[in-house]
Amino acid sequence: MKIAIPVWEDKVSPVLDTASRLLIVEFEDQQEATRFETYLDEQDLSRRCVRIRRLGVDTLICGAISRGFSKILEGSGIHIVPGISGHPEDVLNAYLRGDLFSSKFFMPGYQRDESMKSKEPLTSKGPSANKRVKQKMGDEKNGSAKQEDKE
Repeated sequence: MKIAIPVWEDKVSPVLDTASRLLIVEFEDQQEATRFETYLDEQDLSRRCVRIRRLGVDTLICGAISRGFSKILEGSGIHIVPGISGHPEDVLNAYLRGDLFSSKFFMPGYQRDESMKSKEPLTSKGPSANKRVKQKMGDEKNGSAKQEDKE
């Protein structure tokens, strides 16, 4: 298994799309086998994806990532763990222990459910505001459907 973490200075890079370095750690029989850093010179996201895929990365732990880049990477078989911040060693060790999903590793502005499937950024009004907006949008759709039924 190969795990990649984009690095900026001494922390997880805040945005994968523009990261210039990747820490790659390979594990065999639950032991670290190799570790190296590589530079990402590719500006085009599809080329960047090809480069990451050629490195044999299985899991990529990162900060923010654009929706398009995430879809390209996931489509090529790479598991993405977005919205993570912290020192790369701490992040890697937490992932290996199974407790990366502690809030101390979450980037500010990310909300997660228990399964980590949700990566919806919080609005400035907080998660309850997101629920109200979604509910209001649903009410408006239902109201317009009811209006059409009356006509």
